[in-house]
Amino acid sequence: MELNRYIEHTLLKQDAKKDEIIKLLDEAKKYRFFGVCVNPVNVKFAKEYLKDTDIKIVTVIGFPLGQTTSEVKILETIDAVKSGADEIDMVLNDGKLKDGDFEYLKDEISAVKLACQGKNLKVILETDLLDKYEIKKACEICIEAGADFVKTSTGFVKNGVGAKEEDVKLMYETVKNSGLGVKASGGIRDKKTAIRMIESGATRLGTSSGVKICTEE
Repeated sequence: MELNRYIEHTLLKQDAKKDEIIKLLDEAKKYRFFGVCVNPVNVKFAKEYLKDTDIKIVTVIGFPLGQTTSEVKILETIDAVKSGADEIDMVLNDGKLKDGDFEYLKDEISAVKLACQGKNLKVILETDLLDKYEIKKACEICIEAGADFVKTSTGFVKNGVGAKEEDVKLMYETVKNSGLGVKASGGIRDKKTAIRMIESGATRLGTSSGVKICTEE
């Protein structure tokens, strides 16, 4: 199993300095990670720095709460793609999900997907805040709206667990016949956990521990 090809090497800290971003990008090149996930302000720099590689540039939209308006998420997405983003990870509005406003969510995801201009759209469900019905329903909405992936977490929920095997399995079982992928993210800090997530159905891993995962015996 080539774990490195599942990994989106991630640095989304709000106080990340330029030298930390460069370290992330150099590690991505060294270990041939599938992609790097950085905040929108760092997309243009990352794209230029990795221009001679096949490493994907992933960024986040509506991050980390998902509570900006659809119009703002669309503008963020357009700007990110213009800056060089290859994939977009958008945070779902979990309040609307809990209110049962499924049409709002479907319309928002569809509009952001259109703004992606053919790039992959992953929708972050923030599974720590959702019950099993809500996770399944969110996945079904993502299918209807034309998303490309469903993702577990931002990693920013206080005292949150992040990716859990049972949630990844539920997400995989819900989307497997639709062609959508599953990105497990949050709390994946070692090789054993990474493998368990893949065995549960994850096709991508979002982690800041990519080097540790790939160098563990």
